[in-house]
Amino acid sequence: MGLAAQMTLWPETLLQAYADAGYRVIRFDNRDIGLSSYLRHRLKDHPLKAMAKHRIGLKVDAPYTLHDMAEDVCGILDALDLPSAHVVGASMGGMIAQVVAGNYPKRVRSATLIMTSTNSPRLPLPKAVLIWKLTGIGVKGHHEEAVVERSLAFWQAIQSPAHPTPLADVRERITNDYRRAYHPAGILRQTRAILASGSLSPITRRIRVPTAIIHGKADPLVRPTSAEQLQYLIPHARLKMIEGMGHDMPEALLPEIVEASLATIRQAHS
Repeated sequence: MGLAAQMTLWPETLLQAYADAGYRVIRFDNRDIGLSSYLRHRLKDHPLKAMAKHRIGLKVDAPYTLHDMAEDVCGILDALDLPSAHVVGASMGGMIAQVVAGNYPKRVRSATLIMTSTNSPRLPLPKAVLIWKLTGIGVKGHHEEAVVERSLAFWQAIQSPAHPTPLADVRERITNDYRRAYHPAGILRQTRAILASGSLSPITRRIRVPTAIIHGKADPLVRPTSAEQLQYLIPHARLKMIEGMGHDMPEALLPEIVEASLATIRQAHS
């Protein structure tokens, strides 16, 4: 799953579709989020300074990178005694999936990359209001009401404009996630891990497994150009651009997402 997202953000309908197709589904909390392990490292530099360094190609200090998180994925496969798997990643998770597929090709049968990018500093920035929100500026406080309101405002800014999820449903999910686990320092470290990893393009070029690229035409966070670059770097990949989809996976669009992903997964068996 993506930045700041617990494994509970995976839509149950999507997971059930994989299970109904006969696949064993494994989801997990990334490091520093949910019920996973937390680190204690303090970060250097203000978030905006770190973003600026990333944009001009300077080294960004971080306690870990996406490469470490890719090793986490392989570690989970090892712990479950699985030599390989079909890997599905959303947003930051799609970046992690690229590293796994590019650096550990024997561990990946197929890759589904949803609303993600190569993390290249040359790609278009998110909309300005989202950069502002990503730095944590807004409603202050770490009590439940403040966190829910802050998260709700961010979600409303990135969700699919043509298929908005009912506000009550979003509020309920955010509240449940807060009560399950809340670790804001981990979110900052995950953000820094992305910036410190730099462009993944050299790794992405090495992906040879069947690959699906799924992206929303209305994504304000990871702009649609990112999907086009992925398709250029992985010429054998199937690109699915979805009208009215933002940076989420609303229920109305899950059939299209499932169809594109399963088609690629089945291609790996042919």
